Amino acid sequence: VSTQSTGVNMRLSPIDIGFLGLLIFCVQYNVFVNSCTLPASGVPPYKVEWYTQFVDHFDYYTTPQVYQQQYLIWSDCWMSPNHPIFFYTGNEGEITDFWDDSGFVFELAYQFGGLVVFAEHRYYGSSIPFGSNSWKQPYIGYLTTEQALADYAVLLTHLKASLSAPLAPVVAVGGSYGGMLAAWMRMKYPNVVVGALAASAPILSAAGLPHDPPYFTTVTNDAGRTYGHCKDYVRRAFTEILQLSNTSQGLSEVSSRMNLCKHLTINDVEQLILWITNAFGNLAMFDYPYPVYSLPQWAVDASCANLLSNEDIINGLAQAVGVYYNNSATPLTCFDIFSEFLFCADQTGCGGGPDGLSWDYQSCTEIMFYPSTNFVTDMFPPRNWTMNKLSEYCLLTWGVTPRFDWLNTLYWGDHLETASNIVFSNGLLDPWHGGGVLHNVSDTVVSVIIAEGAHHLDLRSSNDADPQSVIVARATEAVYVRKWINNVKLSKTDNRGHQPPLKEREAGFPWSKLAHVVNGVS
Repeated sequence: VSTQSTGVNMRLSPIDIGFLGLLIFCVQYNVFVNSCTLPASGVPPYKVEWYTQFVDHFDYYTTPQVYQQQYLIWSDCWMSPNHPIFFYTGNEGEITDFWDDSGFVFELAYQFGGLVVFAEHRYYGSSIPFGSNSWKQPYIGYLTTEQALADYAVLLTHLKASLSAPLAPVVAVGGSYGGMLAAWMRMKYPNVVVGALAASAPILSAAGLPHDPPYFTTVTNDAGRTYGHCKDYVRRAFTEILQLSNTSQGLSEVSSRMNLCKHLTINDVEQLILWITNAFGNLAMFDYPYPVYSLPQWAVDASCANLLSNEDIINGLAQAVGVYYNNSATPLTCFDIFSEFLFCADQTGCGGGPDGLSWDYQSCTEIMFYPSTNFVTDMFPPRNWTMNKLSEYCLLTWGVTPRFDWLNTLYWGDHLETASNIVFSNGLLDPWHGGGVLHNVSDTVVSVIIAEGAHHLDLRSSNDADPQSVIVARATEAVYVRKWINNVKLSKTDNRGHQPPLKEREAGFPWSKLAHVVNGVS
C-alpha cells in the first residue's frame, strides 16, 4: 500500500497496516486503558456487531449465498493482543439472553485480561439467513451443528486477524446446548480454541446414548429434596385427575379445580399432563438459590409448598405449576394449557416463536431428546416417547426423519479419550445432568460436579447466596482456564518453549480466592 501527497511517497508494510488496524480498534473500543470495571449486576454493556457468513460452508459456488450473523463484544478488560478471548458459543435463542445469564464469563475476562465475544447461532435471534422463508424447505436444511460450528470458527479467525491478535488463546464457553457446542468446538477446531468450558452439556443423551439418572427422575428427586412428600402428593393429584377424566362431568371438575381457561375434553388430557410436566421440568432447571426470571429462590421448594399447603390436591397442583406459569407482574386469571406449552419434538419443550421452530427442527434431525415417564421412578403418568413416535412427528412436521446415530459418528459419542482441554460441569439438581459427562475421562477432559447446582448455575454471576459447591466449581474451572491460556507458544518458530504466565488482575470474586489451591490442580 502506498500514499502520495505533495510529492511524498510513503509505503506501509503489512506490519504497519496491522498495527494501524489494531490502533483503530483500541480507540474504537477503549482497549488497553484503565477502564476495566464490572457493574453491580456483574453484566457489562455490549456492543453489537455483524459478520457476513456463508450460508453453506461446505459447498463451493462461484457466488455463494451469505447472511448476517450477529455477535456481541466487550473489550474493556482486554490487556493485550496476547491475552485470551472468551468466546460464547451461542445456542437456541437470542444471544442477548445468554449474555445476561453468563456473568462468570465477564469475571473470567476481568481476572485474565480477556476480550469477550458472544456469537449468535444461525436461525436464532436476529441471525436469520432467509428471513421468513428460513423455516421452509430447502432453506431450513442449512440449520445444522456443523454449519454453526463453522460459523464460529470463521468468525474467530476473522476477529483474530482484524484485531492483530494471532496469538490470543481462545476459550470456548457455553451452557446447555451452547455447552455442547463449546465442547464440540474444541473437538472439531482445536486449531481455533485452546479449551472449552461446557456447562450443563448433555452430549450423551443428545446422542441417544444410555444415561443415568433420566431427566424426569431428577425432576422428581428435586421435588422431594426439601419436602419429602411432595412427589407423593404430585402422584396422588395425577391419579385423581386420571380417574376423573373418565367422564365428562369429571373433566369439567378437573378443569375447574385446575383453573383452566377452557374445559377439557378427553383428547386434551395428554396436553394437560405435558403442560404440568413441563412446568416441573423448568422449575428444576431454574432451581437457583436466589430469585431469577420472576421465579422465587429455590423455585421447586416454593412450588411444593403451594401444593402441600392446599387442602384440594388438584387445585394445589395448579398452584404448584403456577409458580412457573403465573409469575408475571400481571397475574393470570386462568391457565391456557395450549398456549403455555407447545407440543414439539423435544418433549421437554421447544418454546414459542421462530426460535421454537428452529429448535423443533434441530430436535428432528441431529439432536434428539426422547425422555419417557413411568410413574415409578418419577412422579409423572406413564408416557413412552419412542424413536418411532419421534420419527412420525418429524416426518409429518418437517418432512425429515432423525439420524439417530449421527452425533455418535460426528462428535465421538462417549469415546472422548482422544479429546483434550474440556471441562464438563454439571449440577446435580439439573434434570439434564444425567446426560452429561459425570466422570473424568482423562487428565485434560474433566468433570466438575456441583451438588447444589441447577442448570449451568456456574456460568451465572457470583452471588452472595451461592452455595459453596458452585464457588469451588468456578475456582476449579478458572484453574483449567489459566493452564490453557498459559500453554500457548509465542509463535510457531519459538524455540524458548512456552510464554511466561500472562499478567492477571487482582480479583475479589469468591472463586478467585480459591483458584490457586482448589482440588490440588496446579
